[in-house]
Amino acid sequence: MPKDTIYLIEPGFEDAKKPGKRYFCPHCNQIEGILASNPGLKDKVEIVRVPFARPRRPVIERIGEENQGLPVLVLADKSPAPAAAQSHGATRFVPETRDIIAFLVDRFDVPHPHD
Repeated sequence: MPKDTIYLIEPGFEDAKKPGKRYFCPHCNQIEGILASNPGLKDKVEIVRVPFARPRRPVIERIGEENQGLPVLVLADKSPAPAAAQSHGATRFVPETRDIIAFLVDRFDVPHPHD
């Protein structure tokens, strides 16, 4: 059965516009933290890490060139769509970190973030 897929930027990337330093995406790292503290999620959700540089082909192939900002959650065909979901053709996706976290909390019984 197909799983929901989370696309993240590979940590420790270099930015061609700022050579000589390594970076991480703070929004992706929030999701990485949830994955690290809830190891069972890796069995329930597919995780795809892609390079920082654009174009991000694996993302474009699923939800179009205009939607390659990360992180993004692409919903499996039969997954219920949260209110924050957008669509590209028949493919539904959640593009905002806070909405991805809310989805993981609601769907997979991940502990709630503390305010």
